[in-house]
Amino acid sequence: MLRLEGIGAGYGAAQVLRDLTLKVRPGEILCLAGRNGAGKTTTMKAIMGLVPLSAGRITLDGVAISELPAHRVPKAGIGYVPQGRRLFGELTVAQNLEIGLMARGSPLAVLDAALDLFPRLRERMGQRAQTLSGGEQQMLAMARALCLDPAVLLLDEPTEGLQPTMIEAIRAAIRETRARGAAILLVEQRIDAVLSLADRIALIENGRVLDTLEAEALRRDHRRLERHLGV
Repeated sequence: MLRLEGIGAGYGAAQVLRDLTLKVRPGEILCLAGRNGAGKTTTMKAIMGLVPLSAGRITLDGVAISELPAHRVPKAGIGYVPQGRRLFGELTVAQNLEIGLMARGSPLAVLDAALDLFPRLRERMGQRAQTLSGGEQQMLAMARALCLDPAVLLLDEPTEGLQPTMIEAIRAAIRETRARGAAILLVEQRIDAVLSLADRIALIENGRVLDTLEAEALRRDHRRLERHLGV
């Protein structure tokens, strides 16, 4: 289980997260929902060690990962697909995936499982990442993170800017990853994406989690979510 306990974080003198607490259980999708600037992406970066904590702690299965340098967080079992994907554009699809495997010493069976989710990538293994379509690049970013065989997968706006067929492919892969037992922390802005994927939804505002709600209740009446997101 991934736990964030009373964390504070920010950029220089600008504090973004304030006493933020949440947990993500194995085999569930927790969606972090809030307006722009609420602290969603900063939460992801804090988990990955890319933004230092000023308070609190982050643990994975009881082990403190907030004390690790950023390059060791993936080795602990946390995969991250940031907004903007951050692929190695000059490298091929195969080379990007190999980097994912090397990050945690994963066997080739893990690569096969990732490619099973995104069979289109099998056809493009020798193609440079920067020449892929936007949807294919998102598939590659997810597959690279899955090559860690992660216990936790962080996804920041994974369907942003994609066409409907690609969105459904990404959503299907997210559901399958949950079914395999991973804990998934998902940042999404669109209500339809939130309600179609999440098991629970954490409402974040001004760097704090205001409440965590079961998605099923919000699917029956999503007016509270609409108010919170300013729709």
